[in-house]
Amino acid sequence: EYADPLIQQISKIESISPFRHLITPGGFEMSVAMTNCGEYGWFSDRKGYRYVKVDPLTGKPWPKMPELYLSLAGQIAAKAGFENYEPDVCLINRYSPSSRLSLHQDKDEKDPVAPIVSISLGLSATFMFGGLKRKDRPQRYLLEHGDAAVWGGKSRFVYHGISSVVDGDHFQLGAQRVSLTFRKVI
Repeated sequence: EYADPLIQQISKIESISPFRHLITPGGFEMSVAMTNCGEYGWFSDRKGYRYVKVDPLTGKPWPKMPELYLSLAGQIAAKAGFENYEPDVCLINRYSPSSRLSLHQDKDEKDPVAPIVSISLGLSATFMFGGLKRKDRPQRYLLEHGDAAVWGGKSRFVYHGISSVVDGDHFQLGAQRVSLTFRKVI
C-alpha cells in the first residue's frame, strides 16, 4: 500500500541526484547503482567509504528526505522495538538481476545504537544475514516487493548483503530491485 508513493519519490530524487555506480577503495566499480537523500549521502571512491553532505556528482546538497520516508522508517523501526528513530540518510540502491552486494558491515555511522531499516521494492532478492565475523555462515531470506528488514542492538554490526536478484519484470519497476536503506549517521 505504501510502495506506490515510495516509488514516485525515487523518480524525484534521481532527477536531482542521479543513480551512479560508485568505485570501491580497491578500484572496482560496484554493480549496484546508488543515490541518496537526506542530510548526508553515502559515497565511495579510491579514498574510501564515507558520508558526505554534498553530492560529488552534482556539487549540490543531496535531495531532502521525503516526509513519507522519515515517517515510514520511524514506524517500521518502532515495530521492531526501536522507538523515536529519525534517520538522516536514505541510501537508494538499484539492482539489476546480475547485481550483487557482498557481505559487509555498516560501520561508517557515528551512532552505533540506531538500527538500519531497509525496504525492498521491485524484483525479489536473496538477503544474506550473517554474524559479527565475515566467516560466520549467513542465513538467507527472500525479500519481496514491500518487505522491510530492521537490524540493530546486538545485530547492528552483522555482516549482510544481497547474493542474488530474481530475474524478471516487475509490474512497476521493470527488471530491477530498489532498496531504501535508512541510517542514522550523526
